[in-house]
Amino acid sequence: MFLIEFLIVLGCILVGARIGGIGLGVLGGVGLAILAFVFGLQPTSPPIDVMLMIMAVVAAAAAMQASGGLDYLIKIASNILRKNPRHITFIAPLVTYCFTFLAGTGHVAYSVLPVIAEVSRRSGIRPERPLGMAVIASQFAIVASPIAAAVVALVAFLEPQGITLADVLMVTIPGTFLGLALACVIVNKLGKELKDDPEYQRRMQDPAFRKEMEAEVQVEEIVVKPEAKKAVGLFLFGALAVVIMGAFPALRPNFNGSPMGMAHTIEIIMLAMGALIILICKPDGNEITQGSVFHAGMRAIVAIFGIAWLGDTFIAGHDAMVKEAVSGMVEVAPWTFAFALFGLSVMVNSQGATTAVLVPVGIMLGLPVEVIIATFVAVNGYFFIPNYGPIIASIDFDRTGTTKIGKYIFNHSFMIPGLLSMIFSIIFGFVFASFVL
Repeated sequence: MFLIEFLIVLGCILVGARIGGIGLGVLGGVGLAILAFVFGLQPTSPPIDVMLMIMAVVAAAAAMQASGGLDYLIKIASNILRKNPRHITFIAPLVTYCFTFLAGTGHVAYSVLPVIAEVSRRSGIRPERPLGMAVIASQFAIVASPIAAAVVALVAFLEPQGITLADVLMVTIPGTFLGLALACVIVNKLGKELKDDPEYQRRMQDPAFRKEMEAEVQVEEIVVKPEAKKAVGLFLFGALAVVIMGAFPALRPNFNGSPMGMAHTIEIIMLAMGALIILICKPDGNEITQGSVFHAGMRAIVAIFGIAWLGDTFIAGHDAMVKEAVSGMVEVAPWTFAFALFGLSVMVNSQGATTAVLVPVGIMLGLPVEVIIATFVAVNGYFFIPNYGPIIASIDFDRTGTTKIGKYIFNHSFMIPGLLSMIFSIIFGFVFASFVL
């Protein structure tokens, strides 16, 4: 029965990931129906607190976007990139990292990818290098963002063990930052220089292409709404308040001898910030729900609702068997938990869903919190299969042909930057976890 049920869970994940959108979540419902009605497994409780926290953060972020906040940040980022063309392999990932850190989603990187491609080409730098690292950094920053769905979920699961948001961030921020920085140093030397790249030289033989490449590019000025700065300020104030409240529990209201939980704290603060942004900046109500941030956030909520509930139900129904099967490996090599996180994230393309499914398993197996947090960055397995949106977009934006998917699919431009960043970030994660936790 265990194997059949496992294959059903795996099948739902694969089919849901292939459908995309809310497919992952609703296929989780199909799996739950089979496990409950056919195999008689009792469903566990859905991750309500995690979903509500994400919903509150998304509401505030979507209000900020509708108020022009993201456009304002994009304008700043574009100016930074154009002023530092020679160091774009290092500046580009720093910019996308900061974008994700502030917005809680990697989708905001789309807006600066064409700028990165154009600036690097005009500077004679192989665009594959900054584009590859920029896309990877935009995803790795998820685990360092206090308002990202995956981080919110992780804190909710680890709070009963005395872990605060500040504890998580003190490991993930320096760990990913240094891991990405070290990867940039290596990636900056990968591949031939642009002027020596055979594909680029082949394309330059076409007179029309050469003329297009040598033409002056008109930089379009990004129009920023008047209330954009206020929206960004309010949103960042909310994010900062969440971090401070997480770091200092004494600042939270005390009920029955214990401080208010971080789940309620995040929900209240971010809902309040969303309300303030709407009241002060007065964005269009329809724009709030039509923006990319709102859509991405709602997809994450549905995914976590279905697939995390399915995974938790399956594990709870076979907890003794699972513990017995993997406890030895966990005791001898607890870092192998990173492989589980990485593998599932490759399949589901969602850091939040991966966290919601596997972190409870790690806790059930008795993994030390240091290991869970140090390996947390492994939820960023998006890059392994080159079907993720920003990866495809980067390839399209790079007209030189250096950013590409190879003949064997897996030898694509993002594999080495991604693996290097992953390995270095996990190593640094363990180092910082040993000091902080």
